[in-house]
Amino acid sequence: MFYYIKNTLENAKLPADKKYPAQFVAVLTSAEWQEQRERFDMGIEMDIDLSAVHSTKAEVNYDSLTGTFSVPDRSDPSESCTNFAFALDEKGIVFIDDSGMVNSIIGNIIRSKKWALPSLERFIYDFLEQIVTNDQVMLEELDKELDTIESSILEGNEADPSLRVSRIRSDLRDLRVHYEQLLDLSQELEENENNFFQKENVRYFHLFNQRVSRLHDITSSLREYSIQIRDLYQSRLDIKQNRIMTVLTVITSIFMPLTLIAGWYGMNFKYMPELEYRMAYPIVIIISVLIVLLSLVFFKKKKWL
Repeated sequence: MFYYIKNTLENAKLPADKKYPAQFVAVLTSAEWQEQRERFDMGIEMDIDLSAVHSTKAEVNYDSLTGTFSVPDRSDPSESCTNFAFALDEKGIVFIDDSGMVNSIIGNIIRSKKWALPSLERFIYDFLEQIVTNDQVMLEELDKELDTIESSILEGNEADPSLRVSRIRSDLRDLRVHYEQLLDLSQELEENENNFFQKENVRYFHLFNQRVSRLHDITSSLREYSIQIRDLYQSRLDIKQNRIMTVLTVITSIFMPLTLIAGWYGMNFKYMPELEYRMAYPIVIIISVLIVLLSLVFFKKKKWL
């Protein structure tokens, strides 16, 4: 696919003479890039291998700027990423993509954007915006979910949230790394080392940098929140276990003197006078009950029960 950047993206044919009436956007597969790379005259010597893409970054070359995108799946950031590459100069930008993601983003731009002052910089800004367009809502939903989990823990819900909280923390970690890479990319574009961009339009990259910086801060804050929730749940478990141990300790303490009495009179020595005393059995019962009652009163007073 080949487009000229005008008031919107206008579909066109790639000119054979390398003369472009306007800045352009091209989307090629890996195979198409190998066949047609010379037609863009960007002086890129390296081969772009999408299977080796693992991060989002940009690299300044002598007469071009190249880079890669590794975009996490927002529904499952920890599992898979969509990878594609790009190359640009002052004439336009070429995407090398086998996934179809770039065509989808460009389709959204065509449907939703019209530019009063069209430029390559404005297109790149809108393209980057499409990558993070729903992230604010997604992070707000994660925030609400963490709030619900925290409330559930405080209310004493027996369900164990550890697995879900751990998954959220892992997803937030991957998103945070992604935002850090986008920040590096936008800063590289803002530097404009090769003067491919008009100086008055570099502000678009600064705007994107600020937005991603906010998303990065929110993600870091939510990740800290998830760690606090994990610690809260663990502390609630510790409190519950301590209460159980307290009850067991109290019960053991109550029955220790009763065990002593039972052991003492269970020896059955021949000359134990209490064995033949008529009131010995009820007296032992009364003493045992008194021990239990006095122990309970003592533990209540000490607030151990």
